[in-house]
Amino acid sequence: MTVVDEIPGEPSDTRGRVAELLALREQARRGPSDRATEAQHAKGKLTARERIALLLDEGSFKEVEQLRRHRATGFGLEAKKPYTDGVITGWGTVEGRTVFVYAHDFRIFGGALGEAHATKIHKIMDMAISAGAPLVSLNDGAGARIQEGVSALAGYGGIFQRNTRASGVIPQISVMLGPCAGGAAYSPALTDFVFMVRETSQMFITGPDVVKAVTGEEITQNGLGGADVHAETSGVAHFAYDDEETCIAEVRYLIGMLPSNNRENPPVVPSDDPADRRGDVLLDLVPADGNRPYDMHKVIEELVDDGDFLEVHERWARNIVCALARLDGQVVGIVANQPQALAGVLDIEASEKAARFVQMCDAFNIPIITLLDVPGFLPGVDQEHGGIIRHGAKLLYAYCNATVPRISLILRKAYGGAYIVMDSQSIGADLTYAWPTNEIAVMGAEGAANVIFRRQIADAEDPEAMRARMVKEYKAELMHPYYAAERGLVDDVIDPAETREVLIASLAMLRNKHADLPSRKHGNPPQ
Repeated sequence: MTVVDEIPGEPSDTRGRVAELLALREQARRGPSDRATEAQHAKGKLTARERIALLLDEGSFKEVEQLRRHRATGFGLEAKKPYTDGVITGWGTVEGRTVFVYAHDFRIFGGALGEAHATKIHKIMDMAISAGAPLVSLNDGAGARIQEGVSALAGYGGIFQRNTRASGVIPQISVMLGPCAGGAAYSPALTDFVFMVRETSQMFITGPDVVKAVTGEEITQNGLGGADVHAETSGVAHFAYDDEETCIAEVRYLIGMLPSNNRENPPVVPSDDPADRRGDVLLDLVPADGNRPYDMHKVIEELVDDGDFLEVHERWARNIVCALARLDGQVVGIVANQPQALAGVLDIEASEKAARFVQMCDAFNIPIITLLDVPGFLPGVDQEHGGIIRHGAKLLYAYCNATVPRISLILRKAYGGAYIVMDSQSIGADLTYAWPTNEIAVMGAEGAANVIFRRQIADAEDPEAMRARMVKEYKAELMHPYYAAERGLVDDVIDPAETREVLIASLAMLRNKHADLPSRKHGNPPQ
């Protein structure tokens, strides 16, 4: 019998092996060094593990491939093989519901993506899809690991492919907590929601140095791709916050509004807000005069449970409001014109914003309530040349394609093509209601009178008096509050104070709605 000599320094029994394992795990959890951690904190940023601890329920995180190390050589990589390879992957719970997560560790290779790093992300994404649970990425990386060459780029391709496969199947949330440049920025763009933190997170395809070299323009990283830029100008970011703690807390709140996957309904939260609560304040909140603005946020606050809602893309395309809220504990998506911004017209950005939101709601079984007060599409050369036709068609396509319960409510104006696009009965709204202040028409009375009665006005001794008379006549004939209801285009004209009760009762009736779609591989939506 041959006795194998023990390797010097290697434990000889199971207890010793377990002690060794625990030491390795502690080394992986601690990270590269205290100095690297201090440098991360000095930038106003948390470490990857601190972020995961904020996101998930206490003690729920289960890490996957903690001891993974890269196998690359060259450029000194063989001498530096830290555990985790710069990304922490695993799963845990948020309010008791399973959530998968990966977090770049900027302290290791600047969070740059290499082959082993990418493989870990691929695995956790596959697990999330298979388990039917949300995926949250905590992004803080310097892009592809240059020392690993094309292998790193291929790793990004695998992430993009999985982002696309998971789209509409599980909620995907990208949280930007540091730099994200080049091709790496496309993964967040493929996900459902993007969160950013001011001053510390940036996203751009080409950085300030490249921009200066090519165009001569000088700009800072935040000026080019900071949180405020993407929340207000580009529309890339859905949410922007001042610090990581608030940002991650809002991610938890959003997860609580979403189902785990497309086969489930969103979580129901019992509400103490009475379903039949009257909203008499609405009688004074919305002026009957269609030319007077008001804040649509206040209308939404009055309608939803406890006045609480989460607005998506709050600072981009402000002429339309998209929000998640609850009615009698049930999650709903709300799309509403905002008369305080551009009079609530539809333009290119508003159409894109609302279309994406409608698609998200439909993918995840969230009923859609549309609040209309829209004077039309924004006229102008820039809008026409910018493609308002195809961009407006995106919203039309999204509504027509949606099979979730859809309820529209006309508060005041609903003019022209914008009325049709904003989930009118003719494109498939399940129920359409209106307040007695509604005005549904091809266009405003003044414009209509100028077209229809042009000759009479021109030939009149007092053209202005004739115009006023014709406007009044047109309103009386074609724009009175019950014109659409008389023709079956509105299901009912309701007391504004009863709106909450009507919506809740309607949603209850539609809860088990089923719609059969034509057999097809997929549609070809306007781009």
